[in-house]
Amino acid sequence: MRPQAMHTLTEPFILLGLALLLCAIFLLALSKRQREALFGGLSVDARGRRASTSKTPPRSLTPEKKVPGNVPPPVEYKDIYPPSRREALPNAAQSLPLERKKKLAGRDVDPNELGKSIIPFTADYHDCGPSTFTPTGVSIEEVKALGDFPDYAELSGVPLPEPYKEFNIENARPRLYRPFRWAYHQTMSLTKLEHNWWLELENTYVERIAQRKKLFLDHGKLVLDYLPGSELACKELMEMVLQFLCARYPQYFSLSHSSSRGNIFHNGILKSETAVNSMHPLHVLLNNVPEDFAVMLRNPEDGLYYFRGGLLCSALGWNVSTKLGLQLREIHSPIPDYKEKMEFSMDRYFSKLPASRPIQRGSWGLEVGQPLFMPPGDPHEKLRESQTPGIPLSRIHLRVDWQTLRRLPLSGAIIFNFKALFTPISEFRDEPHIPALVRKVLKEGKKNLMEYKNTWHVEHVVLPALKEWEEEQVRDGLVQDKWEVKTLDESPWFPGWEEKWHRQQGF
Repeated sequence: MRPQAMHTLTEPFILLGLALLLCAIFLLALSKRQREALFGGLSVDARGRRASTSKTPPRSLTPEKKVPGNVPPPVEYKDIYPPSRREALPNAAQSLPLERKKKLAGRDVDPNELGKSIIPFTADYHDCGPSTFTPTGVSIEEVKALGDFPDYAELSGVPLPEPYKEFNIENARPRLYRPFRWAYHQTMSLTKLEHNWWLELENTYVERIAQRKKLFLDHGKLVLDYLPGSELACKELMEMVLQFLCARYPQYFSLSHSSSRGNIFHNGILKSETAVNSMHPLHVLLNNVPEDFAVMLRNPEDGLYYFRGGLLCSALGWNVSTKLGLQLREIHSPIPDYKEKMEFSMDRYFSKLPASRPIQRGSWGLEVGQPLFMPPGDPHEKLRESQTPGIPLSRIHLRVDWQTLRRLPLSGAIIFNFKALFTPISEFRDEPHIPALVRKVLKEGKKNLMEYKNTWHVEHVVLPALKEWEEEQVRDGLVQDKWEVKTLDESPWFPGWEEKWHRQQGF
């Protein structure tokens, strides 16, 4: 049995990916002067050595609070509010009746007024007065004037997707994500969210929805739960998701309104109708969207973000109940050196993320079969404890968790969502450079990162196959001999991926 095997379930894999993702984005977004100020506060130079601590800390820090060692001085996040898009309210109100439109004139909000009238952390927005404000500076009166399914494209600054007219759910395959990098630490491959691909459907849709609904029946609050104060964020998330699906796949999804039933979501794939006002928003998503969502809310007491609601059916080794209610740093506590190296950047990034700049990335692992959810004590855990002799290559799959992070414009909540995609490892055989790249990472990747990724239990089967395919690609002229292994220019894909993807779908 490998000593570190059980320390490397998908929980740290996802959490580490999210932590590094946000830390890297934050650093990339800073100017040179700001980076110098930040690294001065962190007391390290560009090569990781201890530097002088004599520099003045950044202005946003609290200089009178002294902290030991190289930990940056604390930031008073209580007085830092997320970027507001109040300027979008008048345009979002264009199609509304005059009386409601008058309430959405987009007046300026005094910061002092915002601080004194912020919505309490656990309060249901339905019970709040009209002059109560969300963290993004939108009043409850304005939220209610917008009504159901407002123009979230205008409110967020992220356009709706273009209709995917040639999409056929029976033949649809996910894009061929191969988010491999070498050197493994060189980049997080961060990209702006492609607005057409926030939510991606595939031919496993019906099977996945049924599987996820059964997981909820079997495990309840382990996969879906929410806390007081998350009502507006959950509603906002659900409405944005359904608007996206209707715009992207109009041949399958639509919305209508009934005087007796309220808003109705029509699902042409499942041949179902959902009265969205009759159930909790996360249940609407459970029944219609094969995607996982975590809702993070700002606590006005400290300005930090907490996990307050979630639908997570694709977690291995953890679940909603183990993380619900925790602050960002508590969620990431399993990650080594998180407090010393990432906590400052993560908290700061969450406080500053604009609704108009969602991001995306991919994390990966290797699995036996296609495990979607692993509650404590699940028999699948045993497969990670040893290298099973004689396990066929056909059982080994690449699992990619394609992740996005975005802020909701009204509630100010931050949404982390991801979808688990499985690909037989044998698909690598005709994908240029992929066998060599994956083999390099498995053999020479940084020890602690590979232990978190937990690929050891299948490496005895995967590595020989990758070596064979690497040599075969050289013999067949698919790749150059003695190619220097590196992150592909096409990452997170590979040369010719679109042709293969189209061929798989019969284009």
